[in-house]
Amino acid sequence: MAGMLYICATPIGNLEDITLRTLRILEEVDLIAAEDTRHSIKLLNHFEIKTPMTSYHEFNKYDKAAQLVEKMKQGINIALITDAGTPAISDPGEELVKQCHAAGIEVTSLPGPSAFVTALTISGKPTRRFCFEAFLPHDKKERAEVLDELKTETRTIMLYEAPHKLKKTLKDLYEALGDREISLCKELTKKHETNFRTTLSGAIAYYEQEEPKGEFVLVIQGISRQELKEDEMQEVLSMSIEEHMQQYLDQGMDKKEAMKKVAKDRGVSKRDIYQALL
Repeated sequence: MAGMLYICATPIGNLEDITLRTLRILEEVDLIAAEDTRHSIKLLNHFEIKTPMTSYHEFNKYDKAAQLVEKMKQGINIALITDAGTPAISDPGEELVKQCHAAGIEVTSLPGPSAFVTALTISGKPTRRFCFEAFLPHDKKERAEVLDELKTETRTIMLYEAPHKLKKTLKDLYEALGDREISLCKELTKKHETNFRTTLSGAIAYYEQEEPKGEFVLVIQGISRQELKEDEMQEVLSMSIEEHMQQYLDQGMDKKEAMKKVAKDRGVSKRDIYQALL
């Protein structure tokens, strides 16, 4: 019989957060695939787990995933762990899971710590609806496109950021989104856990004086639907009626239908649009 893959969440700080099930599986599997074996050996030693490890990380994720899949086809059970938190979330484990499914290998996930969920729950921001963007792209064009998309995001926005890039990211967010409320969370589950609740402008000013330290989870207030409608109306009113009409005509509408749409967008009657065009 083929083996299977166990996605095992490990503590993001406090070692007591590991689950009993995860400890049992880490002991029972034949092999542990770890993002950094030098880091993970400390965790395994703490809990006296002797299971062999192999490295699986961003720079070998395609070839090594294929090798691990072959092992599972031969009946080897493998546990996947990352340096901290839940594997496959903004993590090379995503590729291993994908290859397992393609090969018909069974995959299961053992629930446990996750930095963005932990940050969201203490942030004080709305939790019913949220979007997780992980790290913003490095490529300038792609980064600008993502920031542009976030301008109209009504859900709570979650981002990860490294300390040496935090100042630039805060400025990019301020330029793209305006002055939103933000919670900057770090050292989660540790002794010096921090939830700094401020605004983007306040965060920029603070970190001009203080050097950022630690890995950050940014929890940003989404735009309200009312603000979104007001922004859309401002954009509409910035166009002339002729330009507004042409926008719909270019979409293939006839003149009558275009006038109807323009009137609705502007909150006026179709007669008003007709008179203005005349």
